[in-house]
Amino acid sequence: MWAPFYDAVVGAFFRESRRKSLAGLGDVSGQLILLDGVGTGLDLPWLPPDGRYVGLDLTPAMLSRARARAGRLRIHFQIGDAMALPFRDAAFDQVVMHLILAVVPAPGAALVEAARVVRPGGRLLILDKFLRPGERAPLRRLISPIIGRLATRTDVVLEEALASCPELDLVSDEPDLGGGWFRRIVVRRVG
Repeated sequence: MWAPFYDAVVGAFFRESRRKSLAGLGDVSGQLILLDGVGTGLDLPWLPPDGRYVGLDLTPAMLSRARARAGRLRIHFQIGDAMALPFRDAAFDQVVMHLILAVVPAPGAALVEAARVVRPGGRLLILDKFLRPGERAPLRRLISPIIGRLATRTDVVLEEALASCPELDLVSDEPDLGGGWFRRIVVRRVG
């Protein structure tokens, strides 16, 4: 339902945030990187061309739009659920999770799955909107059940989801749009 409108609503608004986050991939030569919740492929223009990528999304209509953006990238697209990834343990060098944790019904489960499929020492690059621990935000909490059914949740606390993943260490947490409501986060899998 959202595929035809997603780019118009989300594209320009997050362009610079995506670029900044993906600059954190660094040298991706020889790496296999998962774009967990690739959507319509709005991240693709910012990806270094020397990596190999897998773009996963639950929605065929989103993947169809992403394929049209792939250009010369070495990328394989796959239908799948971020909360039950169809990949073996430690299959990826890095995982990108842009605007996906506030969309899935269980952000902790999606984070656990991403941690499972990234290799030890590998990183997760996260861009999304999160409440801070203990932040009251009554309006965001009130509208979350309604808006969450239509598009995205507004009550996700990243630190609560991270508590499900003791193998992940926080590397950086940068404020982004909305006065820091949106954040660019990097976590690394230890061990």
